[in-house]
Amino acid sequence: MCGIVGYVGSQSALDVVMAGLKRLEYRGYDSSGVAVLADGGLAAAKKAGKLVNLEKELVEHPLPAGSTGIGHTRWATHGGPTDANAHPHLDNAGRVAVVHNGIIENFACLRAELTERGHDLASDTDTEVVAHLLAEEFSACADLAEAMRQVCQRLEGAFTLVAVHADEPDVVVGARRNSPLVVGVGEGEAFLASDVAAFIAHTRSAIELGQDQVVELSRDGVTVTGFDGAPAEVRSYHVDWDASAAEKGGYDYFMLKEIAEQPKAVADTLLGRIDAAGLLTLDEVRIPVHELREIDKVVIVACGTAFHAGLIAKYAIEHWTRIPCEVELASEFRYRDPILGSRSLVIAISQSGETMDTLMALRHAREQGSKVLAICNTNGSTIPRESDAVLYTHAGPEVAVASTKAFLTQLVACYLVALYLGQVRGTKWGDEIQAVIRDLSQIACEVERVLETMEPVRELARSVADKNTVLFLGRHVGYPVALEGALKLKELAYMHAEGFAAGELKHGPIALIEEGMPVVVVVPSSRGRSVLHDKIVSNIQEIRARGAMTIVIAEEGDETVVPYADHLIRIPATPTLLQPLVATVPLQVFACELATARGNEVDQPRNLAKSVTVE
Repeated sequence: MCGIVGYVGSQSALDVVMAGLKRLEYRGYDSSGVAVLADGGLAAAKKAGKLVNLEKELVEHPLPAGSTGIGHTRWATHGGPTDANAHPHLDNAGRVAVVHNGIIENFACLRAELTERGHDLASDTDTEVVAHLLAEEFSACADLAEAMRQVCQRLEGAFTLVAVHADEPDVVVGARRNSPLVVGVGEGEAFLASDVAAFIAHTRSAIELGQDQVVELSRDGVTVTGFDGAPAEVRSYHVDWDASAAEKGGYDYFMLKEIAEQPKAVADTLLGRIDAAGLLTLDEVRIPVHELREIDKVVIVACGTAFHAGLIAKYAIEHWTRIPCEVELASEFRYRDPILGSRSLVIAISQSGETMDTLMALRHAREQGSKVLAICNTNGSTIPRESDAVLYTHAGPEVAVASTKAFLTQLVACYLVALYLGQVRGTKWGDEIQAVIRDLSQIACEVERVLETMEPVRELARSVADKNTVLFLGRHVGYPVALEGALKLKELAYMHAEGFAAGELKHGPIALIEEGMPVVVVVPSSRGRSVLHDKIVSNIQEIRARGAMTIVIAEEGDETVVPYADHLIRIPATPTLLQPLVATVPLQVFACELATARGNEVDQPRNLAKSVTVE
């Protein structure tokens, strides 16, 4: 959620930090602030609202020049989005500044203790207690990193903390527990951020921080310890995309750019998956083959759009491996006492690799003795690090809050995992796997074809911008596609949208149909599963007879739907299980254009954050 940036070096800290915060705007926020160390003191500015408000404040009340600083974009949890609650938070002497992502669960008792000792807390936040605790600890040890270690041992909850102290003007200290924080290493400078996008314009050399670690940054280097002070081992890695990948590239919105990047993202996710022996490989597998062969249940845990990818994966996994597969909302998973064991494989899907609900579900699974496989887009993030196997999607940075290319690459990754399990268990022959890989390899071109035919979809979206409700219907793998189409409209257009399994129409939802109501129907292929196709054509007839505006997504060459479609969107013919890769794209374009027509902010929808790092 919150965006964090820290810098120490020779450049203007304010310039570096503000540029980093701009790159993190996609995460969603409601206030922002900065602090700079200069002239033996500490100066800070913060404002509620968008970053432009902070920029105006800095023009009217400039901060002194300094080469060490921190910045923050806040997503309100404790306390409303006000100037006083914005970060950074300072101690009473104005010598310590702290920014924070996460929730400190025991802040109330800590706040009471501080108040008893005479501290005056000025905000409603849980974060402010850390600034005061750091001030106390620093007065005893005169070492900010040690003060941070001592404070962190008193904190409960999930948090990332970054702090500076006026008495150590060339030091930035960070701490991490259950919340993202990454280090960037340059020549004579170092960076801290919640996302590498914040410093990618300066360096592509990064260090991933582990659980319960404190990092100290200076111009001379980086030191990482555990909360107990013991030296910690860290892993360095190279970011394989540059700053231009996070820019709009001439598009009006990041979402439009990311929709257009989907053919390349799909192709990149497939690259290098077949080894010299012709076998399918994942990125990292620390599960013995004999244990994978003994898996008797697969459970997929995910949230939001990733959950829809998991629903589609269920069809592929069960079809190609004959292993029972369950799909669970990560936020509900560990609270219902799921039945897991050493022969269960849990697949955790997360674009950011920091989704807190999914991370806690993963940890619960491991406590039960299950193996965990992660599907993730972010190298070095927490979920892959805590998993037994990893398959990285190669979507590149996804800035828009509403996921598009991350979803398609998650689907590709799910198919690869299903095929890999089929390979290991012997339920799919090598030539069968390679045939599916060839089909997947064609998908990038098919997605490109779909994108070239989207102008009628945009016109259609503009024509229904005044509607209050849009319904989505699908069968088989088209049902999760319908759910994803509805979610995109909720996220972007702020309108009532629901996805239904078309077979359930007569069991209640058909009562919603009104004259002129748009209903989008994802039609299965007329080849192979013709029974499903015929049934959904009957569904289209039923809703059209009751006055619905039928918007039909059907394969090229399917003429049976033509008499019943008020609007027909053609997609390339693909194997049944792979159809979501092309059928989802028109729904993304439809939602983006409809939101634009309604005057909404496409990249940063209200009330939403890109990465949900608290439960």
